[in-house]
Amino acid sequence: MKALIAEYTVFNESDLAPEGACMLKTLSESFLRLGYEVVSPKKSDDFGEELKRLSPDCDVGLVIAPDDILSRFTKIIEDNTRNIGCGSLNIALCSNKRRTGAILSSNGIDVPKEINEGIRLIKKIEGVDSQNMRLSDEPLGEGEFGQEFIEGENISVSLVGGRVTGDTCLSFSGKRPLVLSVNRQYIKRVGNKFSYHGGETPVLHPRSDEIIKTAIKCLDILGCQGYTGVDMVVSDDRICVVDVNPRPTTSLVGICSIMKEEIAEILVEASKGNVFDKVHLDGKVSFNTKGEVTKIE
Repeated sequence: MKALIAEYTVFNESDLAPEGACMLKTLSESFLRLGYEVVSPKKSDDFGEELKRLSPDCDVGLVIAPDDILSRFTKIIEDNTRNIGCGSLNIALCSNKRRTGAILSSNGIDVPKEINEGIRLIKKIEGVDSQNMRLSDEPLGEGEFGQEFIEGENISVSLVGGRVTGDTCLSFSGKRPLVLSVNRQYIKRVGNKFSYHGGETPVLHPRSDEIIKTAIKCLDILGCQGYTGVDMVVSDDRICVVDVNPRPTTSLVGICSIMKEEIAEILVEASKGNVFDKVHLDGKVSFNTKGEVTKIE
């Protein structure tokens, strides 16, 4: 069996390359332990052509890339092999943070209100959420929008959804998404700018049941498959969803370091509708964007 595990930023975006490399390593090693031959794109001027070259000879494929370009690369995988990540149409929806927020809000999910003037959190409509995210009253740049700034804990939920689109008659089982863990995110603020620096997992939060219920509802509404991360700001009176990442996130590295199950098997089986009921995490760790994992307890 052969698995194509492709990560875009390793060769194409230096700022994000360390995060991409650690996710690529974690996934590749899991597939190798299951007996797969793992192939990945080589450095090339055309990442899409590399996917077209490699994917027809593979049994499964997964692409990780910034959300604004992930959909078209995933479509190549879908056209040539079994995609074990989120579907390309659902990725295209999630990549537009303004549209995603509107859909979630219309279905009863608390999301930040959009604000067009004054002090607000400015972020990209598409792309990696933390890039150039800032609290400011300055005019919006191209492709940006503003939201209310919410004080609270930065929490994420890592889940794996089963097959909900595509070859539904063969692979749809109706099983609920698998919750891998609830995580705390390390978000630093320097001046008016914010940046992501990793996190810790798992987190036993006093509102875990509500947090997990909200994350699962987001997956149901948006139709996400495969590994998905739902980012939230949690306070005493709000569980506010700020982003839905339809792809593996850096939390994967920490989770896999303490998870008894293999993430490769979880993803492949979920793509066939065979969603695991639960996973077993041994201990608690912190992790950073360089792939370094530290045991906490």
